Amino acid sequence: MYILIGGVGMMGSDLARTLLQMGHTVAVVDTDTMACQYAREKIGVMAFEGSAVNTTVLLEAGIRKADAVIATLGEDALNLAMVTLSKYYGVTQIVVRMSDRDFTQPYKLAGATHIISTTELALNRIVNAIEYPQVDAMMHFEQGQIEVLKLSLPKNCSVVGRKVADIAQDDKFPAGTLIIGYQINHHEPLSIPNGNTILEGGSTILAVTKPEFVRQLINFMGLCN
Repeated sequence: MYILIGGVGMMGSDLARTLLQMGHTVAVVDTDTMACQYAREKIGVMAFEGSAVNTTVLLEAGIRKADAVIATLGEDALNLAMVTLSKYYGVTQIVVRMSDRDFTQPYKLAGATHIISTTELALNRIVNAIEYPQVDAMMHFEQGQIEVLKLSLPKNCSVVGRKVADIAQDDKFPAGTLIIGYQINHHEPLSIPNGNTILEGGSTILAVTKPEFVRQLINFMGLCN
């Protein structure tokens, strides 16, 4: 994919580096000369100096051929303008970083396909770390109606040595909860378990559940604070 990023701050730089490592062709646009030089020399992506809301600069950067645009500019108003221009030039996948929630609807109307609220992400991670210290990571889907949890299983965990099918049939296992990912150790790839998969100590699982069942799932697993 050809991906165009507006803004080469901390987030833009990290995105460019990650996407490049994933095999994508990446170009960035920024008004900062030094930032563009860093992107070219240290990250290894194409960099175009100028405003990411200037049509001449965007056309030079190849917005017409872009498969995706990511707007990570410092202000929501600028990001909104970039989203609008990206939609105008026919970009099908437009991702925007949002700071102010009041821009949610304007971003949608302008054509953003994905709106990432950095404030909400930070708040959720902090709250989850306080509320559920046993959980390695937690992601919310469908406005918080579904939770995906990443859980490490110590050797004394109550589910160690049990088959996934047996766990799912246990009366104390939260209804509707599914174990959707399994990683034996950090050196092995994540796999999709089946009913015969036996969970081992020191492994990691991904589980999907409802918000009201998170505490019940943690208790069932026998995970301590």
